Amino acid sequence: MKKMLLFVGLLFSTYLFSQKMITRSGEIKFEASMPAFEEIAAKNNTASCIFDKSTGEIAALALVKAFRFKVPLMEEHFNENYIESDKFPKATFKGKVTNFDETKLSSGKASFDVEGDLTLHGVTKKVKIKITFLQSGEKLVATSTFKVKPLDYNIKIPSVVKSKIAESVEIDLKFDLEKKV
Repeated sequence: MKKMLLFVGLLFSTYLFSQKMITRSGEIKFEASMPAFEEIAAKNNTASCIFDKSTGEIAALALVKAFRFKVPLMEEHFNENYIESDKFPKATFKGKVTNFDETKLSSGKASFDVEGDLTLHGVTKKVKIKITFLQSGEKLVATSTFKVKPLDYNIKIPSVVKSKIAESVEIDLKFDLEKKV
């Protein structure tokens, strides 16, 4: 009985003091539209993210085939011709939120710098972006907007459609992080 109580106590204290927050239903949207042309935008609602408040380490993963477009043919071209999702099925980020301070969240939103490695289309690049955290009940909502250039990740845009696709793609992230159980 004592062993059982000790085990339950350890499990409960680990949960209470856990600093890791996680989601498996994060949202990533991107927009690569040019004025006067068809909208080029997609959304993925199945991205995973883990954030360790004690160290500031953050990692995210998105399956590329999970991006959904309004036009099915555009989704097919994205997967087969541009991003080559059979060959490069995941996009990942691994980095660190610099100078994360949880006490700053008590006054609402707080923004921090994030530095890390973004891997897309088999190419890894160092990036530095801003992330905003908002404490919402038990959840920690993380949001960010930044831009990437497809050419930086060896994503080739055929000349026939080059004028219809933005040189820099805007990416929006939203992760509703919860305590890891």
